[in-house]
Amino acid sequence: MSQPKTETMKLHPACVLFDLDGTLVDTAPDLAYAANQVRVEHGLTALPVGDYRSSASGGARGMLKVALDVEPDTLGYAALKDSFLQHYRSHLAHDSCLFPGVADLLLRLQHNGIRWGIVTNKVGSLTQPLVQALDLVRNASCIVSGDCTPNPKPAPDPILLAARQSGFAPRDCIYVGDDLRDIQAGAAAGMRTVAAAWGYLGLHPNPHDWNADIVVETPAELFEMIELRRAA
Repeated sequence: MSQPKTETMKLHPACVLFDLDGTLVDTAPDLAYAANQVRVEHGLTALPVGDYRSSASGGARGMLKVALDVEPDTLGYAALKDSFLQHYRSHLAHDSCLFPGVADLLLRLQHNGIRWGIVTNKVGSLTQPLVQALDLVRNASCIVSGDCTPNPKPAPDPILLAARQSGFAPRDCIYVGDDLRDIQAGAAAGMRTVAAAWGYLGLHPNPHDWNADIVVETPAELFEMIELRRAA
């Protein structure tokens, strides 16, 4: 099993860029609600939120796979997706909340002169109302959604756009995410990468196998590592 490459972490990151679902925000309850509403429409009972959690970063595709065992090439998938999205939009920020320790992490970054931003594969029409409801807009240096560039993560395009919008070179940023594609995208963009082990972890549930520069268990641990390296 590979180990995180903590010794390569940049000492003074000017900007920390974060994934949204599963990294900053626990959106699984509202995503699960929408998927369960689709199940109910088809005469099925609701599943526990825990059944959906590991697939929550997969958006509609991940949720519908758990809910109904369907794929995008399944007959009638488009209608199922439309129904899911309709339910999700109506329940977008009902039970979603910042993960424990995230609010404090963002404040501590700000107080130490380190900018932060968001790069997500969630489309802008869903991203914007969610980040506004959770008061993440005011202090973010950028908010880049999945439809801001032609190629979403794991392509580096949205992360490079976020660095430009934030006013920093990629080498001065780090990218934090809870999915293998986040680490792949950050590395391809030329940034140090941090695997957020508190998140959903997706189809590859061992973040130590992702070849991230650092694996952290909590938001507080991430800031402590940055501080220690700044003081070293």
